[in-house]
Amino acid sequence: MAVFRSGLLVLTTPLASLAPRLSPILTSAARLVNHTLYVHLQPGMSLGGPAQPQSSLVQATFEVLDFIAHLYAGADVHRHLDVRILLTNIGAKSASLPSLPSSVQNLAHPPEVVLTDFQTLDGSQYNPVKQQLERYATSCYSCCPQLASVLLYPDYGSGELPVESLDVPLPSTIRPASPVARSPKQPVRGYHRGAVGGTFDRLHNAHKVLLSVACILAQEQLVVGVADKDLLKSKLLPELLQPYAERVEHLSEFLVDVKPSLTFDIIPLLDPYGPAGSNPSLEFLVVSEETYRGGMAVNRFRLENDLEELALYQIQLLKDQNHKDNEEDKVSSSSFRQRMLGNLPRPPHKRPELPTHLYVIGLTGISGSGKSSVAQRLKGLGAYVIDSDQLGHRAYAPGGPAYQPVVEAFGTDILHKDGIINRKVLGSRVFGNKKQLKILTDIMWPVIAKLAREEMDQAMAEGKHVCVIDAALLLEAGWQNMVHEVWTVVIPETEAIRRIVERDGLSEAAAQSRLQSQMSGQQLVDQSHVVLSTLWEPHVTQRQVEKAWALLQKRIPQAP
Repeated sequence: MAVFRSGLLVLTTPLASLAPRLSPILTSAARLVNHTLYVHLQPGMSLGGPAQPQSSLVQATFEVLDFIAHLYAGADVHRHLDVRILLTNIGAKSASLPSLPSSVQNLAHPPEVVLTDFQTLDGSQYNPVKQQLERYATSCYSCCPQLASVLLYPDYGSGELPVESLDVPLPSTIRPASPVARSPKQPVRGYHRGAVGGTFDRLHNAHKVLLSVACILAQEQLVVGVADKDLLKSKLLPELLQPYAERVEHLSEFLVDVKPSLTFDIIPLLDPYGPAGSNPSLEFLVVSEETYRGGMAVNRFRLENDLEELALYQIQLLKDQNHKDNEEDKVSSSSFRQRMLGNLPRPPHKRPELPTHLYVIGLTGISGSGKSSVAQRLKGLGAYVIDSDQLGHRAYAPGGPAYQPVVEAFGTDILHKDGIINRKVLGSRVFGNKKQLKILTDIMWPVIAKLAREEMDQAMAEGKHVCVIDAALLLEAGWQNMVHEVWTVVIPETEAIRRIVERDGLSEAAAQSRLQSQMSGQQLVDQSHVVLSTLWEPHVTQRQVEKAWALLQKRIPQAP
């Protein structure tokens, strides 16, 4: 059967009976849709009657909120799918229940196919039922003109599944502020205005649960704080975070898709309190298990400033069933960023001027990043490694190509008695002096580049197909023009300082000063094709390098 880029899944089974069926339903849908899957909840709707069914309001109860969390958790195994549960017909308890929109709701990705869990008695693709399904979908949402329809009939296995509601509640995922025990059928209270906050990097299903609950609670306005600047410094692999504007773009599209009737105020979150700590019109705050204490701190801050406390709604974390040993056991952006290590997020450079049968990698990273250890791992996998530091030593040596120009530029007082250049004395001359440093680099960088090209010739002579130039100053020297790809090794600055102090015997201040004289990890990553990290145990680094190497073998031109 054809695969569609976007689809709409209309779920008609009562929620309690639907929960055990959900996994095979999503698996069936994932075989037909490969990008965006919208989900519309209409429990109890029949597509087999004589009358055309109409969309009706679904009362938001804690059972509904738990089901939404359950669905997003189940969808997490289908990582190619961007699942979005539409909330227009789901209403929280308020003075007056919200009315359904009179016009068709536009969607960012108009569905090409409408799917349903509704089944006919004979298990066929019965045309009148499909026609009702198509009319129902197009009466609610903007769909593609040639809308297809499919009755799913998932494989539920050999076990008997209930037809009627079991009245067995799903595991509770939402904890309201009230200490009173909640009932699954208890309506959820609606509020005029509320808030939710987060980093929202690579919007994932745990984010969607948090945002969906906030959208259901809010009747008029939702303030969304998006962490930026200082609040990002403590994040794992911050160099791989999406830029603020990109995170906001994805967030905005999701929110407008799922509940366009709300007014969304998306703002940068620059401190732990944000607008939730100071906006008197806000009534609730949705938090996760991890940020619940932060929510309590917000309320203390509000009380100190004569503002009413916010009703806190705590969302339990979604478990990640496929996490690796160095990843968190919850669905998180941190794990997504870790999985990016070794991947190729941007296409390689085309370098027709480079040797045809040698693929060149430029390996760089801040001081202390573990770059050289990665180079040795690549060597173990078959790469020819060029150490630019060793080339620098050769260039400085008496009789080397840079020896005489350096002595002429800086004087004979930089020499040891035996005529060898005293690199410490030379370093003291150029450190902190941009003019003197430029004189030195103008001499050294072209010489090292020439030596590197000679080494590349040697690599080809030895029959190597991959060459790695290990160079801390690869980008500063402009050597990216000599390579097909730039690979960067990153670690937190605090870890880099610890390693430099331990390895080189420097003070923390001296180590920090060294790092500040280099391009930052973020600047390096912004110009890189592949990112690696040595932050974890050696076997984790090895696994990253092997992954990067295996992917590299698939994309490099094969030798004849």
